[in-house]
Amino acid sequence: MQGANKGIETALNGQGLRIGIVQARFNADITDALARACLDELKALNVRETDITHLRVPGALEIPVALQALAQRGDCNALIALGCVIRGQTYHFELVANESAAQVSRIALDHGVPVANAILTTEDHAQAIARQDEKGRDAARVSVEMACLLQALA
Repeated sequence: MQGANKGIETALNGQGLRIGIVQARFNADITDALARACLDELKALNVRETDITHLRVPGALEIPVALQALAQRGDCNALIALGCVIRGQTYHFELVANESAAQVSRIALDHGVPVANAILTTEDHAQAIARQDEKGRDAARVSVEMACLLQALA
């Protein structure tokens, strides 16, 4: 198989990339921290503030609808989903966690736009706090890396 080990390396440089962020307002203390960490990391990766579209929606189940709208516009190189679903005492947790994750993945595949999924799914508030900063930064890095990779493959 010719070219099987081509190995495309991409630098984590977001200069010139357009990034769309969709943030859920539910559990706002967590999602605001996710957004701050994400935006700080995007800036560190050279993504200009003017190249970021940041939308807020009510909760995790609404994130895919807004992601889809951004993907359909066609002007984002990558998208980021920010949310927080904390287990409660009902089946609702599983429904929201599973459906939001499945639909976020579907948006990426249907539209060919990378989506970094930073919708936290935790047992309690303390676990969410422990993960919020790193997951926000990680989502920024994933979005830039995947956007650069897809550009290199084009």
